[in-house]
Amino acid sequence: MSDQTPWLSVIGIGDGGLDSLTPIARSALDTAEVIFGGKRHLKFLGNDPRDLQNWSSPFAESIERILAYRNQAVAVLATGNPLWYGAGSTLCKTISPEEIRFYPSPSAYALAAARMGWAIENTACLTVHGRKLENLIPSITPQAKVFILCHNGDTAAEVAAMLTSRGFGDSEMTILSHLGGADEKIRSNIANKWKDRDLPNLTTLAVRCVAEPKAQILSTTPGLPDNVFEHDGKLTKREIRATTMAALVPLPDQHLWDVGAGCGSIAIEWCRAVSRATACAVEMNHDRQSTIRSNALALGVPDLEMIAGRAPEALNSLTQPDAIFIGGGLSTKGVVDICWNALNARGRLVANAVTIEGETRLIQAQESYGGELVRFAISRAEAVGSFQGWRPMMPVTQWRALKP
Repeated sequence: MSDQTPWLSVIGIGDGGLDSLTPIARSALDTAEVIFGGKRHLKFLGNDPRDLQNWSSPFAESIERILAYRNQAVAVLATGNPLWYGAGSTLCKTISPEEIRFYPSPSAYALAAARMGWAIENTACLTVHGRKLENLIPSITPQAKVFILCHNGDTAAEVAAMLTSRGFGDSEMTILSHLGGADEKIRSNIANKWKDRDLPNLTTLAVRCVAEPKAQILSTTPGLPDNVFEHDGKLTKREIRATTMAALVPLPDQHLWDVGAGCGSIAIEWCRAVSRATACAVEMNHDRQSTIRSNALALGVPDLEMIAGRAPEALNSLTQPDAIFIGGGLSTKGVVDICWNALNARGRLVANAVTIEGETRLIQAQESYGGELVRFAISRAEAVGSFQGWRPMMPVTQWRALKP
């Protein structure tokens, strides 16, 4: 077979087994010489005499085994829609899509939506299967509807505890297990009364978020309140942070360097702002490194990469960035130049300064690379005895430039 001929069939199968397959998917399965799948999937085949192979752990080893059969007809059995948090997405990272033919079944989300009567386009479809629970936090907002693919039997109880701790204990939770199969189970309760553990691993959790009066409501729009960040004073204040994020232009699938990250507020806001945005926080201070990790967990971006070290040395070998924010280390020789050279084309570089020396460096950067300089002078109203008065914050000079 040529490299462009589909030799691999990735077949989504429901909990109803072979009866859940379409005729064309069943035909692809019947003509396969080698079949890969989980134990639950292969059990549907009974005493099939063909070469049946279980997934390896880690899954990457399974891909190597699949590739060894490239000149044969191979089928992979996966749950539901293989291209929605499924094996198909992982396979496409290694095997050309032209070599694969997909045969999806209804996803767990589609089946859950059918039982709940929820429109999928109005529902967040998430997973904690092999992912940290804290990734759910940005989606916990009043009246939000969320489907969550569970990792194991304890996931529902863990989600209930998280909701309760964040002031969403009145949220309505429904577990939907083995949908479409003989063991289908649906059960509901509110989060602060949830007791069930040891649920089936093949479970989707449906949550309608209900905020209690004490709940702290946080938007993914940049400019979170200063008090949601743990910090030692090294914090880009809310108003400046919002304008900084606007200049950085967060976009899906793009990567940010937060250089001299302090408490990590810029990197955290970047990751919260749009889906699949990633960031690394570069920080030399050990205590601040711990603070960044704590803030990332609390604000729902547990996968934020922590780079311990001083710029520019710590910038070597990092993933090439689409945007860079320099919040600390601005006056260190070579930092601006190295950051500019590292940027992807059309990358954005933003740097803030509050000292005269830092401002001088920004003026030099503009002379070298173009862009624009902006100064922000912000005051906040504070109590002056029984009255209020304006208390000015330190002026901030910002340089922002777009790389050609």
